[in-house]
Amino acid sequence: MSSLPARSSRPSPAEYRELVSAHLATVLERAARSTHLPLSACADSVLASQLRATVDLPLFVNSQMDGYAVRSADVAGAGPDSPVRLRVVGAVHAGQGPGPVVDDDEACKVMTGAPVPEGADCVVPVEDTMESEAEPSVVVLAPRSPGEFIRRPGDDVRAGDVVIDAGVRLEARHLAAAASLGESGLDVRPRPRVGVVATGSELVAPGRPLGPGQIWESNSITLAAALKASGCEVTKRIICGDDRTQFTAALDAASGDADLVVTAGAVSMGDAEVVRQVLADRVGARFAPIAMQPGGPQGLSTWRDTPVVCLPGNPVSALVSFVVLLRPVILEAVGREPIRPVRVRLSRDISSPAGRVQYLRAALTPAASAGAALPTADPVSGPGSHLVASMARADVLVEIPAEVTFLPAGAEVDALTL
Repeated sequence: MSSLPARSSRPSPAEYRELVSAHLATVLERAARSTHLPLSACADSVLASQLRATVDLPLFVNSQMDGYAVRSADVAGAGPDSPVRLRVVGAVHAGQGPGPVVDDDEACKVMTGAPVPEGADCVVPVEDTMESEAEPSVVVLAPRSPGEFIRRPGDDVRAGDVVIDAGVRLEARHLAAAASLGESGLDVRPRPRVGVVATGSELVAPGRPLGPGQIWESNSITLAAALKASGCEVTKRIICGDDRTQFTAALDAASGDADLVVTAGAVSMGDAEVVRQVLADRVGARFAPIAMQPGGPQGLSTWRDTPVVCLPGNPVSALVSFVVLLRPVILEAVGREPIRPVRVRLSRDISSPAGRVQYLRAALTPAASAGAALPTADPVSGPGSHLVASMARADVLVEIPAEVTFLPAGAEVDALTL
């Protein structure tokens, strides 16, 4: 692990992110490789190498409409007052061969997606035709130009064209393109596998009755959701009490099939800080506060060769710590674009402690119009790390630099989107 900067006993959030990144070097290295997944499993993954078309799309000349394939010269003068009668020589449905050759004064009935028969150079939509009593024939009521309502190979993409660039986060539209090219799978960046452990003897799973002094647990749910949204696969989500044996068993379970374990709680200096007690003495471990509020206490360690990132237990502190310290490293690992700060204006005066970067939860009011004033950030609560319900109203974390102790309403600041 990297050593701390000599000039500061409390690293800044930016400096601590470097420590986290160094601690997760093996995770970053593994995630930089590619893995081949079936197309059905590729959604929300990042494409590792560009996808080029191996064929032209469409694959063959086909009809854009239900109607009749004809020669445009035969219907050039067609209209409501000058109908043209053509002999119907057959019918072709999607999934069938091209059907009979269309000659002068002939038509072939075609369905959408069906191959266009040889000899025809356009399609007359069925709504521009009328059934004829003289079977088998059709009456055409509108003219058509060569190529009209016909799809030709290469109209969409040509063999060799880049269809999806490397680094793209795959969504439904990308999978549709890959499937249409016949791809059964893609090379993608692997998702880091993460086990989550929330500690605290006072914690009870939501929905269960509370005893004296107990609270409903939220950290494991919050962190699992945040990790998934950042491109990880959460392999375990465990709640355990402040007991060394129980916590050790939780670490064994969480690290068994994981690249990384994230814990919440028990990293400070109290008597029941089981995470610190079990993990602080391991080689390369670091448990010490950083210059940040909320989220001062932080820890890094390993368990059975699996890196462990230890976040504080207060729900706001845990989520803020993830967003500020761990999310940027995870996004780099999975190849996703970093979430860059946005510029906002404060809605009111703000005080902040000296020497610590403060992250205030705030709701955004959009600028009045494009190019006008910046969005306004309105803090939704005080600085307390227990005020978790109010965080649901927040859109951003407003960043107050460590050297700033006061900012007036209207001041411009950076904010991280949640």
